[in-house]
Amino acid sequence: MKLFTSAIALVLLATNISAAGFECPKPNGQFADEVQCDKFHVCEEGVAKSHLCPDGLVFDPLNRKVNKCDQPFNVDCEDRTELQEPKSTKYCPRKNGFFAHPDPAVCNIFYNCIDGDALETKCTVGLHFDEYSGTCVWPATAGREGCNPEMRQSATGFTCPKDQPKTDDRGQVVSHPKYPHPTDCQKFYVCLNGEDARDLGCQLGEVYNDATEMCDAPENVAGCEDWYKDDKP
Repeated sequence: MKLFTSAIALVLLATNISAAGFECPKPNGQFADEVQCDKFHVCEEGVAKSHLCPDGLVFDPLNRKVNKCDQPFNVDCEDRTELQEPKSTKYCPRKNGFFAHPDPAVCNIFYNCIDGDALETKCTVGLHFDEYSGTCVWPATAGREGCNPEMRQSATGFTCPKDQPKTDDRGQVVSHPKYPHPTDCQKFYVCLNGEDARDLGCQLGEVYNDATEMCDAPENVAGCEDWYKDDKP
C-alpha cells in the first residue's frame, strides 16, 4: 500500500549537471548513473546531459513515465548507493519524501515533505509509520522500539492485560487474543501479539460471543439476547 503519493500534485524538476565521462548506450533515452541513485543521464542523438532528481527522490530506470524520479521505497537502487548532499529543512531530512517524527517515541506521526515543506500526517489509530515502506503498518511490521506506552491502547482506551495471557484448550498462549467489550455486546477487542489493542465490532444484528471468540446471534450469548430489541442501535 502506498500512501499519499497522489494526494498533492506537484511538478518536480530535475537539475542539470555535467555529463562528463558518460557514454550513451543508445542514441536517445534516459539512463541511470552507475554509482549515484538520484542521478541520471538524458541522451539526445548520442549527446548526454546529466541530471539530478529532486533531493529525496531517486531515479527508476524501469519507470515508463517521462518523469522517472520516484520515492526511494519504490525503487531498487541495487549498487547505486551514492546520493546528492541533502538539503534539509525542519522535519525534512531531505526536501522530498516521507519521514518519521524526529522524536523516536512518536511512532504514529510522520511528515510528507514536498520541496522542503512538511505536511504533518497521523496514521490511523493503532498503526505505526514505517519509513522503509512509506506507509502506516501494524506495529509488529514496523518493528519500531521505544514508542509511547499509550500507543498500546485502543481508540477507546482498552489496554491488553499482559499479566493474564489468554491460553487455548492446549494451554498454549494465544497470539492475538480477543476480549469482549464490558458494556457493548456488538463490540470486542483484539490484542495483536498480546500487546497492541484494536477496537473491532460485529456486523449489525450480531453480537460477540466470548466463548467461541466469534460473532454470533444474540440468542446464543447470555446477557446479550435482547441487545437489538427496543430499537437499540
